[in-house]
Amino acid sequence: MIRTSLLKTSLNDLVRTLVPKLYSTMECENFVQLGKKIVAAAQNYKSLIRERNLETPTFPVMFLKPTSSYIVEGQTIEVPKDFDVYEEVELGVIIGKKGKNIKPSEVMDHIAGYCLALDLTAVDDMKNSRAKGLPWTFGKGFDTACPVSKFIPKSDLKDPTSLKIWCKVNDKLLQDCLLSDMVFTMEQMISYTSRYMTLEPNDLILTGSPGNNGPIRPGDVVEAGLGDIMTIKFPVKSMEN
Repeated sequence: MIRTSLLKTSLNDLVRTLVPKLYSTMECENFVQLGKKIVAAAQNYKSLIRERNLETPTFPVMFLKPTSSYIVEGQTIEVPKDFDVYEEVELGVIIGKKGKNIKPSEVMDHIAGYCLALDLTAVDDMKNSRAKGLPWTFGKGFDTACPVSKFIPKSDLKDPTSLKIWCKVNDKLLQDCLLSDMVFTMEQMISYTSRYMTLEPNDLILTGSPGNNGPIRPGDVVEAGLGDIMTIKFPVKSMEN
C-alpha cells in the first residue's frame, strides 16, 4: 500500500515536471474542490454603471467570497429566508499558476481556464450594511451563493470578450451583454489583485456582472449561458435556517 502511494506521488511529480501546462489544466478541472479563494469584481460593466448612475471606478474593486459558497449543477440554490437575493451572471477565470505582482502582459500564462458563474447577492443586506459602514460578508458569501459550471480549458475559449453572457429566471431573459462591456479587462483585474494577494492554482476570479440583474425566489429556475457554448441551470429553494 505504501509503495503504491509512493509510486502515485512519483508519477504525479513526473507529470508536473514534464508537462506542467497539461498538469495544471487537469488539476484545475477540480477547482471547486481544490480552490482556496474566490476573488470577485464589483462595478465592472459599463451597462451597470449607466443603469445605476454610478461613478466609473479608477481601479478594480475586488472582494472575497468563501469557497463554501460553491455549488455545481445538480445542486440547488438555497435562499436564506431573511434575504432578498438577486442573480448576477459572470465569467469566471481559473488560475493555473501561482503568481504575485503579475504583469498584465503575463496574465494569460497564469490562466488555466474559465467557467460560467452566478454571483448571488442579498441586495437588502448589502444596502443596509453599506449605509451603516459595515461589511457585507453574509450578503455575498452565504451557502450556495456561487453556482458554477464545469471547467472550460483556456484552449477552448480563444477570445472570451467576443462572447455574450446572459441569464434567465423562469425563462424570462434578464441579463444579456457582451463581455467586451467590462470596465477593466481580465488582465487588468488579475494583475491588480496579484499586487496585494498571491494568486494560487484553482483560485477563481469573478469578473463582474452587467446591469439588469433581478430577484430569485424559492420555486424559481435560474438559467445562464456563455454565448452558445455553455449553459447552466439551477432550481431555487428556501434555506433551512
